[in-house]
Amino acid sequence: MTPKPNLSPSVEAQGGIGSAPVPATEHDDHLLHDDHHHEHHDQHWLWKYVFSQDHKVIAKQFLITGMIWAILGGTLSSLFRLQLGWPEGSMEWLTPFLGKWIQAGKLNPEFYLALVTMHGTIMVFFVLTAGLSGTFSNFLIPLQVGARDMASGFMNMLSYWFFFLSSIVMFSSLFIETGPAAAGWTIYPPLSALPQAIPGSGAGMTMWLVSMALFIVSQLLGGVNYVTTVINLRTRGMSMSKLPLTIWAFFLTAILGILSFPVLFSAALLLIFDRSFGTSFFLSDIYIAGQALSNQGGSPVLFQHLFWFLGHPEVYIVIMPAMGMVSEVLATNARKPIFGYRAMIGSLIGISLLSFVVWAHHMFVTGMNPFLGSVFMFLTLIIAVPSGVKVFNWLATLWRGNIRFTAAMLFAIGFVSLFISGGLTGIILGNATLDIQMHNTYFVVAHFHLVMGSSAFFGLFAGVYHWFPKMFGRMMDEKLGYIHFWLTFVGVYLVFMPMHYVGIAGFPRRYYAWTGFDAFSQFADLNKFISIAAIIAFLGQFIFIFNFFYSIFRGRRATQNPWNSTTLEWTTPIEPGHGNWPGEIPAVYRWPYDYSKPGSEVDFIPQNVPYSQTHSSNLPYEQDMAE
Repeated sequence: MTPKPNLSPSVEAQGGIGSAPVPATEHDDHLLHDDHHHEHHDQHWLWKYVFSQDHKVIAKQFLITGMIWAILGGTLSSLFRLQLGWPEGSMEWLTPFLGKWIQAGKLNPEFYLALVTMHGTIMVFFVLTAGLSGTFSNFLIPLQVGARDMASGFMNMLSYWFFFLSSIVMFSSLFIETGPAAAGWTIYPPLSALPQAIPGSGAGMTMWLVSMALFIVSQLLGGVNYVTTVINLRTRGMSMSKLPLTIWAFFLTAILGILSFPVLFSAALLLIFDRSFGTSFFLSDIYIAGQALSNQGGSPVLFQHLFWFLGHPEVYIVIMPAMGMVSEVLATNARKPIFGYRAMIGSLIGISLLSFVVWAHHMFVTGMNPFLGSVFMFLTLIIAVPSGVKVFNWLATLWRGNIRFTAAMLFAIGFVSLFISGGLTGIILGNATLDIQMHNTYFVVAHFHLVMGSSAFFGLFAGVYHWFPKMFGRMMDEKLGYIHFWLTFVGVYLVFMPMHYVGIAGFPRRYYAWTGFDAFSQFADLNKFISIAAIIAFLGQFIFIFNFFYSIFRGRRATQNPWNSTTLEWTTPIEPGHGNWPGEIPAVYRWPYDYSKPGSEVDFIPQNVPYSQTHSSNLPYEQDMAE
C-alpha cells in the first residue's frame, strides 16, 4: 500500500515522460482554461447553463437532477421502512407532511403501495438509469474518445429536457388527490389497466405512463447520440481496441437501451389504450364488485413479457456503466494495467447479448411451459460466466497492486463486494425450482437491491469522487468520503443481508403489515433492525450531498491530472470549455492502461504519448511502431 497520491504536481504537458514535474497554481489554472472560456463571455447564462449544448453541462444537469430524485426516493423508502419496522406504532407526527394519507395515526395501506411503487420507479429509472448513465456517458464519451462534443449537441440537450419534463410529470403525480401510481414499479395489469380498481390506479397511473413515455424518448435520444459519437468521432489513432472500458460499457449500454426501451414504450402505449379507449390487450374476464367487464381476449402475461423484455436489459443498462467506471478506477488506483482487457470487453459483449434472452426468469410462476422455463433457467445461469470473468479480472487487477485507497477506490472495491454478494443469490433465483419458492419474498428484494441497486450506487459514487476534479476543477474532501463509504457499505449489508433470511422463511414483499400472520411475528425485532439500519444509511448520504456542493465552491483546487491517469480526459485544461481542447485534439498511440510499465521513468504513460518517447519501456512490437 502507498500513501495517497501527491495532488500538487502534474506531468508537464501530459506527455513529457522525461520532464520534471511542475507545480500547479491558481495562475496555471487560469491560463489552462482561459482560452476556452472566451467564447462563453458573450453567451447568455440561459444558453450557457440551462439550455446548454455542451456535453459537460448536460452531464452535470443529469447528475444534480438524479441526486434530487435519489433524496426523494430514499425518503419514500424511509417512510415505508417505518411502517414495516413499527406496524402498530403511531405515525400521527407525519400528518403535517402526508395529510390525509395518515388516518387515525396509521399510514393508509393504499398509500403504502404508492410509496413502494414510486420508490422503485424513481430509483431504477430516474436515478440509476438517467442519473448514472446520463451523467457519465455524457461527460466521459467525448472526453475519452477525443471529440469536441457529442455528435448532436441539440439532441443531447433535448435528451435532458425530455428527462426533466418526465420528472415534472412524475413528481406532480405525488400531489394529486387520488395519489400516485400504486400498482408496483412493474405496473402489472389488471391493477394498472383499470382506473377504477384502487385510487392509485386512477390519474396517478395515467401520469406514470405519460412520464415514462417522455423518459423513454429521453433515453432513445441520448442512446443514439452516444453510439454515433463512439463510432464516428474518435480521435486519430483511437481504434476500438484502444477505448477505455468505460467507453465500451457506455457504448453497449446505449445499444441495449435503443433495442429494449421501445418495447416498454409499446407496452405503456397499449396500457393507455386499455385504460382509456376500451381495448383489451391485457384484460380478459374481469369482475369488479361482482360486475363483469366487457373486456375479452387480452392477457396480463403478455404485458409481463413486454415489460421484462426491457426489464432485464434494464438491469444491465443500470449496472454496466458502473462496471466500466469501476474498471477504470481500480486500474488507476491499483497502479496496474487492467487484467484481461480483451476478456473484459468480451464479457461486456456477452452480458449484453445474453441480457436479451433471459427475461422470462422473472415469470417462472406465470404457468409457463416447464420446458420453456428450463431454457430460460439455462440461459440465466450461463450469464454468470461473463459476470464471473469480470469479477475474476477485477480481483486480479487488485492482486499485488500498489493500491491507493482514495474514496473512489473504496467505493469501487465496495462495488465488487456487493456485486459478488448479490450475484451469488442470483444463481439461486435463476433456478426455476428454487425461484418458485422464493418468488415475491424479501429474498428477491435483498438480491436485486444488492446486485443492481446498491452496486450501481457504489459505481456512481466511485465515478463522482474520481471525476469530480474534471467536472468542477476542485477536489472533494477525502475524509468525508471515507466516512460516507463506511456508513454506506456497512449500512447496505446490515439492511439487505437479514432480508435473505426472512425471505427464505417466506416473508412476502409489498405487504403493508405482517402482524396478521403468526408465522412472521418472530421477525418483529429483525424488521426493526433493518428499518433502523436503512434510515441511518440513508441519512449518511447527506454527508455526500454536503461534500459534493461544498467542494464545488470551496474544495481544494485540482491539478490537471490529480490521479496520474492515462486516459484523454486528463489532457484537457483543468476545467475544459466547450470544445474540450484549446488547440488540436491529441492523437492516441497506445492502450489506456499503461501503468507501472517496466522500464518507464514514471508509473503511468498517457495514451497521447508516442512510442518514440518511451524507448526504455517499449515492448518489441511497440519498438517497431516507434521506428
